Amino acid sequence: MSFGQGGPSWGPGDPQRNSDHDNNASGRWQAPGGQVPGGGTPGGTPDWAALADESAARGRRKKLLLIGGGVLATAVVGALVAAVVVAAGHGSDTSGKNLPSPETLPSKSGEALPSFTPKAPAPPPNPKDFISSSKKDTAPLSAATLFPGATIAVGDHTYAKAGTHRTTACSSVTQGALGSVLVNNGCGQVIRATFSKGGIAVTIGVAVFDTEAQARKAMKQSAGGIASLNSGVPTFCRNGSVCRRTANAYGRYAYFTVGGFTSGKNVTQSDANVFTAGDDVAEFTFRRIVARGQAQASAAAAAPAR
Repeated sequence: MSFGQGGPSWGPGDPQRNSDHDNNASGRWQAPGGQVPGGGTPGGTPDWAALADESAARGRRKKLLLIGGGVLATAVVGALVAAVVVAAGHGSDTSGKNLPSPETLPSKSGEALPSFTPKAPAPPPNPKDFISSSKKDTAPLSAATLFPGATIAVGDHTYAKAGTHRTTACSSVTQGALGSVLVNNGCGQVIRATFSKGGIAVTIGVAVFDTEAQARKAMKQSAGGIASLNSGVPTFCRNGSVCRRTANAYGRYAYFTVGGFTSGKNVTQSDANVFTAGDDVAEFTFRRIVARGQAQASAAAAAPAR
């Protein structure tokens, strides 16, 4: 039997066949024509250069396959990223549709926007305004409202109220020139009250005018004094006895005091108790006039606007 062309012949059972097979260390199959892979000849030395070229070719094919797979994977990832970006872009477009259209914005950048200036609350009414004019001083006025209670207290001094009196005949409750002064300046009424403590008595007379100017003028022009109110106390400051007198004005009210001893004793500069009693009664009356203005101002502030 013959294997390949141009090679030696061996008969069946030829022991050299097996020997030749063993000598073929490469164990490769012989191609027809007596050639082996790699360009060697049967029974000869392999063509190592051809084998190397074949191995290199296989490496190049493997590398090309790897590169091709990487390019394909990169393309797939790129496509996925592009799809995500496009989807995100569509989301932004949708949210942008909720923004105001240009037609709803001001057409002119220089157009002034409406401004609102906060309005300051009206200042509270001035209490003195209410006791400076008869037009605003409309609260009830009497001896009871001006001198309430049975006693008055100024500091740590307390005085008993002996009696009160009110008249529209202003000149009838005065001494000396004070009567004409009150009448000439438009006095409407005089309210008197007497307070006493420890043998000392003080009468205060409040002359009421229409305006503050009238009251101040009467106070400045005053001469003589208010007549003592001898109600609840012995007669004092009459029949030529020396007494202490004062004159003041606030708002449309002028108020005058006369104070002395109920025994008829003359008052001197050293009689501090008489001076203190007169000042205390005048201070109490001033506070009552001020309180009258405050009460009316508070009522006006609380009233609804008209």
